[in-house]
Amino acid sequence: MNGLLLTDGYKTGHHQQYPKGTEEVYSNWTPRSNKYAPKGCDKVVSFGQQYVFKWLHDFFDDNFFSKPKVSICNELKEELSMYLGTDYDVTHYEELHDLQYLPIKVKSLPEGVEVPIRVPMVTVVNTDKKFYWITNFLETILSTMLWQPMTSASIALCYKRIFKKWTLLTDKDNLAFIDFQGHDFSMRGMGGLQSAISSGMGHGAVFLGSDTLPIISSFRQYYNAKGFVVGSVNATEHSVMCAGTKDDELGTFRALMTTYPTGILSVVSDTWDLWKVLTVYLPELKEEVLSRDGKLVIRPDSGDPVDIICGEDQSLGGETPKDKGVVELLWDIFGGTVNEQGFKVLDGHIGAIYGDSITTERAENICKRLHDKGFATTNVVLGIGSFTYQFNTRDTFGFAMKATSVVVNGERREIFKDPITDDGVKKSAKGLIKVNLIDDEYVLVDQVSPEEENKGELQVIYENGKFLNQVTIQEIRESINKNL
Repeated sequence: MNGLLLTDGYKTGHHQQYPKGTEEVYSNWTPRSNKYAPKGCDKVVSFGQQYVFKWLHDFFDDNFFSKPKVSICNELKEELSMYLGTDYDVTHYEELHDLQYLPIKVKSLPEGVEVPIRVPMVTVVNTDKKFYWITNFLETILSTMLWQPMTSASIALCYKRIFKKWTLLTDKDNLAFIDFQGHDFSMRGMGGLQSAISSGMGHGAVFLGSDTLPIISSFRQYYNAKGFVVGSVNATEHSVMCAGTKDDELGTFRALMTTYPTGILSVVSDTWDLWKVLTVYLPELKEEVLSRDGKLVIRPDSGDPVDIICGEDQSLGGETPKDKGVVELLWDIFGGTVNEQGFKVLDGHIGAIYGDSITTERAENICKRLHDKGFATTNVVLGIGSFTYQFNTRDTFGFAMKATSVVVNGERREIFKDPITDDGVKKSAKGLIKVNLIDDEYVLVDQVSPEEENKGELQVIYENGKFLNQVTIQEIRESINKNL
């Protein structure tokens, strides 16, 4: 695809619509509202900028600048002339091709920090007067690529805070576990490969457990990841269990433990009858499980997650398997220890994971009900899937990229939008901006001078085809965990 088709169609005429003599367009990327975000997601994690601009830089190199000017611009002329029903002039595209780089300067808040709603996270401005149109020409592709990694990282952090809160209450010496307590199961339900990768990297900036394999390569390519990136375990799916037949599910369990005599093995256990697995098969397999060098993890993924894991009866000692739930039934079979805080921790050879239709609200309820029944919340891992990560839009945090300053014939004009028919969410900043860090809180200051705009926490990460102030995924994770 031609690099200059990465925009909304209506932007192809905007270079003719700005006032005559326009020399500069300055825009910022800002989360404007958390109205549609999960409860507790009051700030936004700064994440994905380096990935997005490296991807964009490479895409333009491969699909515009490296192509012969005549052929690539003639293609644009032909396509846009048909699209707009006119003889489209591509002179400005030819001039950009002659330049051989994107003439923009991008500033960003550090990746890994949390940013309050309505505080800009990125600014973009053209660096060559001739290309004033390029700033907001890029708005569409930047918008479509930036919102998802930031949104998923922010929601992942909400999950991690839930896990930390309850781990401190029930198993405080096992805090390292929470890095793996939220596991990314989302890839199959995302809106395509790029969506899975950008969201998956957002999750992977917060947690270390993921089944979205492509993010490993992406973290290495865009964030200089070294060594371990994310991890998972050997695990079955329903086709494996079905192939072993319903009549010999016990034999399937035995065969799997023989195949994997060590390490963590996760077995989907509700292909037919979860309660039979927990009350008939596992008691028979008890000694084999306890003698195995590793952990057998029981994975249901049907029904109400809270009731399945915690039981329908909110007190211990329910009469039926449904009353007790997975964790209590595993305790009845395998036992474990009671930690210094007085909470039950399952024997290290057995565990549970639930990975279907998990939300932050359900995660909170699962942890609370385990706590109320006297179980450490570290007895369970939650698979966070597309029910969390695909049920979002750019509006989850109200992201938008808006121009707030232009220069026309050498004169700077502070511009802004504030629709009278809106509730205030769409009101933009005004003029050039600076973001200060005051008492560990990022604060917007707008209508600043060009000299002041050069100061503050927004740092240049890309300028005229060159990358600056690059960051690694390890540094991002350290920043996130520091403020956890």
